[in-house]
Amino acid sequence: MLQGTLDLLILRTLVFGPQHGQGIARAIQQQSDGTLLVDHGSLYPALQRLEARGWVRAEWGTSDNNRKARFYSLTKAGRRQVLAETKQWRRLAAAIGRVLGPEEA
Repeated sequence: MLQGTLDLLILRTLVFGPQHGQGIARAIQQQSDGTLLVDHGSLYPALQRLEARGWVRAEWGTSDNNRKARFYSLTKAGRRQVLAETKQWRRLAAAIGRVLGPEEA
């Protein structure tokens, strides 16, 4: 993935409410129809990076299967970041689409 893509996907997932790491990975996979698979080796360093930047906060809680888990939620700064990065990614995707041109049959 391009640098920053995983961060944006995580932030976007958290727009819908707090989630633990496995739930974030599952949501990204489901929303991408199985195209994007996030492994733990990438996910947890990204979550730590986002927490260090003040875009997410983490709290301990209990998961649906009754296990202790860290639940991540967006901060106000994180919500602003989602909006800014989403706008930038949509602009970039549109530009790439123009360069690639129409799909050929």
